Amino acid sequence: MREVAFIKQNKEKWLNFEKAIFGKKLKNPDELASLYIQLVNDLSYAQTYYPKSKTILYLNNLTARAFQKIYKTKREDSNKFIFFWKTEVPLIVYEHRRYVLYAFIIFLSFVAIGALSAAYDDAFVRLILGDAYVNKTLENIEAGDPVAVYKSGSNWGSFIGITLNNLYVGIISFIYGVFGGLGTAYVMLNNGIMVGAFQYFFQKEGVLWESVRGIWIHGSMEIFAIVIEGAAGLMLGASILFPKTFSRLTSFKMGVKNGVKILISTFPFTIAAGFLEGYVTRYSNTMPNWLSVSIILFTLSLISFYYLIYPFIVNKKIKKLHAII
Repeated sequence: MREVAFIKQNKEKWLNFEKAIFGKKLKNPDELASLYIQLVNDLSYAQTYYPKSKTILYLNNLTARAFQKIYKTKREDSNKFIFFWKTEVPLIVYEHRRYVLYAFIIFLSFVAIGALSAAYDDAFVRLILGDAYVNKTLENIEAGDPVAVYKSGSNWGSFIGITLNNLYVGIISFIYGVFGGLGTAYVMLNNGIMVGAFQYFFQKEGVLWESVRGIWIHGSMEIFAIVIEGAAGLMLGASILFPKTFSRLTSFKMGVKNGVKILISTFPFTIAAGFLEGYVTRYSNTMPNWLSVSIILFTLSLISFYYLIYPFIVNKKIKKLHAII
């Protein structure tokens, strides 16, 4: 499409955007979010087909103002809380969904490397997990309880300690994204290789199923959250390396804001995973298979829906509002 035709086709819509964004009468958060998505789409199109046009500067400014209006509009605390989980986070995840994909590819690649390394090097598992852990787990396997290590300590003590550690890992994974995403990739490397080597170790000892039905009761949300936190770190790194038409500082600030919101959204899942590890996983060998599998499938489905499916539902809903605006 020629640029003149592109401008003519969207001019009236952009003027309506300006009225909505700069007008005294504020639209509700969902409608403002819809405006923002449309502006981002138009800006992306202009950047692709008219890279040297002044239209990009206009849309860039309008998009930035729309962004500020969406996230700075004052609402009641309860509405802000609901809007954050129901609309804001899903839209951010949808907009940056490619980084979620990159995070999964990176993490699963490291898991595969960890498993293959353990398969071809008998000393690799001890190098990654440590002699003390391996020896203790071998003793537990001989005793008929492969995941007995998760029964040590009190329920509440395990819950608090594990949760704080996982929250720390997630925060560090995000912060390290400031090094162009390489720091985040390093955190995912450590965790991915550990998961791969860990699971291969149990497979080699012939107790893979016993480990899966126990460990993944909490591991489904714990590991998934680590990947999403990795995606937030990659977003932060990309905001520095690829500012697009924004200044590098502006792009970085937007990357921090969006990344922090995604990071915060993982905290409930991380806390829930810590609770399951402290209070439920320790009873995995005494509960029936159907119950442990049901817990695993439920927790995995819940977090998968929120980050992989729900963002598309919200985006689709927002697009339906286009005809109203």
